[in-house]
Amino acid sequence: MPKTALIVVDMVQTYDFEDAEKLVESVAEVVEPLTELIERAKSEAELVIYVNDNFGEWHSERGKLVEQALAGEHRRLVESVKPSDEALFIVKARHSIFFGTPLDYILDTEGIDEIVLSGQVTEQCILYSALDAHVRGRSTTVVRDCVAHIDPALADASLKMMERNMGAAVVDGRDVRF
Repeated sequence: MPKTALIVVDMVQTYDFEDAEKLVESVAEVVEPLTELIERAKSEAELVIYVNDNFGEWHSERGKLVEQALAGEHRRLVESVKPSDEALFIVKARHSIFFGTPLDYILDTEGIDEIVLSGQVTEQCILYSALDAHVRGRSTTVVRDCVAHIDPALADASLKMMERNMGAAVVDGRDVRF
């Protein structure tokens, strides 16, 4: 059986940027299924890894990012999906979870065969991360009901591209097998 890691992308957020209100609506829809997927992955997946934007704050780390997100207006979107103290947490500076991060090294060291992408934003960070995974030859699953979007049409197109052009499996959370 392949070793699988759930990757939770950019869910530690303050939502204080342009287009945030559009994203907030979508995140509100995915929080419950994503929370369920994270809980299941903690016991079934090899790893649960959070990869999160640092918002240009080069002194940021997990505790500070979580604290800022929980102090914000949209605390309810972060509370149930925030990383535990034991969770692997990687800070990224760009759209892809691979660019400039130790993620490849961690996946290789842990013998991870497949990654499962969840989080936000479908048509940005999820898409670019799926492309980078494809280029690296990594088997990838994207969980359609656990990824949030800003633009529904672009999100749908992105999911189709990930499936058709990148060979990603696009499934609902209940169908993910760790």
